[in-house]
Amino acid sequence: MRKTVKTGLLMAVLIFPIVAWALNPETQAAKDEGMRLYNIGHSTAAMPYLRQAAEAGDVEAMYYMGEAERRQQMMGLTRAAMEWYLKAAAEGDAYSMLQLFRGGACTAGDRCPEGFEDWHHAALAITQPQAEAGDPDAMLAMYHIQRMFEASRRAGEWLERAAEAGQPEAQALLGRQILSGRGWYLTNGRRVSAAEEWFRQAAEQGYVPGMSGVASALIAQERYDEAWEWMQAASQAGHMDRRFGVGWCYLDPTWSDRCQNEQDKVKGWAILHAMALETSNQSAIGNMRRNRDLLTDEEVTEAEALAEEEWIGREPPLSNFPPRFGY
Repeated sequence: MRKTVKTGLLMAVLIFPIVAWALNPETQAAKDEGMRLYNIGHSTAAMPYLRQAAEAGDVEAMYYMGEAERRQQMMGLTRAAMEWYLKAAAEGDAYSMLQLFRGGACTAGDRCPEGFEDWHHAALAITQPQAEAGDPDAMLAMYHIQRMFEASRRAGEWLERAAEAGQPEAQALLGRQILSGRGWYLTNGRRVSAAEEWFRQAAEQGYVPGMSGVASALIAQERYDEAWEWMQAASQAGHMDRRFGVGWCYLDPTWSDRCQNEQDKVKGWAILHAMALETSNQSAIGNMRRNRDLLTDEEVTEAEALAEEEWIGREPPLSNFPPRFGY
């Protein structure tokens, strides 16, 4: 027999907005550390920290506890992940509802939302009024919701509306989709220019994946001097891949035309060494192993001291900037 999940609070958010309660400083610090670890792919290590915030009622932490639990079993909807998603869904979190739908919580797990056919219907009921009222974040959520309904045209329209409304994640996503073939453009140059414009709009808001996207678009146009500036900007803002690229460029500028810098082996090694220590980044570790013969023992010692002084613990912290939903 089909079981329904009581959603009195879920129904209430159709009428009243969700109120975000501030966490106490200790719990907020735990959440921040949990998100730092989650954002570099260390989801297991993140869980004890995120749990503190989730148990204190933080809905975002509940969702990411679900995400962290889901990653433990090859992206499957585990029982533990489902329970966290259900808690966040009861507070009106649309992305938790989408993960419940995608994981088959209703069809396979008999955990269905009361009053709705399935979880994506519940997400639609909560999110569409907010999106229609002009909420850019809700517009982006509508893009994902319509994809769950396999309504690709409507999904695309909502993504464009979110981007036009200034939602930076939507702008960067639209830029990536254009680079990958979305839409019709007379020449590839026009396609890349269109993507660059969306990336720039996101970057101008401080959205780090947008900065990285600008670099990618400029590289595609062989505008390497400008691309190098954006690579450095994204690196300084904590973008993992761009930090790696900048470190490699300093270590050995000959590896790519995008390296518009003079060689500084000590600085390059320091950057990669700090990445390896802080994040266990395998790209950095492998690159250092392959290029160890570029430095003397004395230079390695100097680089490790520079890493301690300038690169380890740098703010903002390194991140892969994973999307909230979709991977």
